[in-house]
Amino acid sequence: MLALARAFLERKGLGEARLEAELLVGHSLGLDRLGLYMRLDQPLLPAEVDRARDLLVRRGRREPTAYIVGAREFYARDFFVGPGVLVPRPETELIVDRAREIISGWREAEPGGESLEADRDAVVEPIRLLDIGTGSGCLAVTLALVIPEAEVHAVDLSEEALVWARKNAEALGAAVRFHHGDGLEVALALAKEHGPFDLVVSNPPYIEPRERETLSAEVREHEPPLALYSPAEDPDFWVRSLAERAGALLAVERGRCLVELGHLQGARLAGVLGQLPGGAVELTLHRDLAGIPRVAEFGRPT
Repeated sequence: MLALARAFLERKGLGEARLEAELLVGHSLGLDRLGLYMRLDQPLLPAEVDRARDLLVRRGRREPTAYIVGAREFYARDFFVGPGVLVPRPETELIVDRAREIISGWREAEPGGESLEADRDAVVEPIRLLDIGTGSGCLAVTLALVIPEAEVHAVDLSEEALVWARKNAEALGAAVRFHHGDGLEVALALAKEHGPFDLVVSNPPYIEPRERETLSAEVREHEPPLALYSPAEDPDFWVRSLAERAGALLAVERGRCLVELGHLQGARLAGVLGQLPGGAVELTLHRDLAGIPRVAEFGRPT
């Protein structure tokens, strides 16, 4: 069966046909890759063949593998995903890495933070985090798990995406407060009512609609346009909008914003954020493993 599955996916032009064949056939049987290979010498039942065939046909039509198996790994945890929500990408994990570094720096700066025995009587400031455009909740849920003392909020305009996000938070045991609505409006309302945030993270839509045909069929035909395409042919819309509102959103002393970027945004972003009506923000770019400026970091306007 594996050989037939691999040959079918190769005919459909899929580059990792062997790996995907193992994943899909294994998923149809309820087995991981090791379990699958332990069953290689056992014939499949007709019903098992039918289940595997159905999954392979879906993949041949370029449905994302994550949608077919119903999950994608992010930061060493499996997140439920499906139609209506963006599939988590490995490069987005850079936001989590940088968020942890920032918060570790804050903790070291607190009384007793650098000693083996912190001052038990010292007042530890609470950390307020916000994820704008949470999608599957991969950022908000992961941050809530790796920074358990934080108060984590997450907002999305898509009710469908929030269903997935809440499901992931419940499955992984993460305490996240979810909000439905326009990301910027909800963020400003939360900051005004409950106080500014120490850290705002976002993986916003940044692909220009005219680039649609350059995307893979898996992305172009299946993932939600709302999570992919920037409004008004302006890929910098969201990062600029966040920077313009940083003064209202971020805590005065230490507030930081981390925003994922498209592969071409980094080169022009310093100029974009240096000409804001409310004052320029100090920009730092963090590169992914491919050397691409992938995450923009900035604070309040200077």
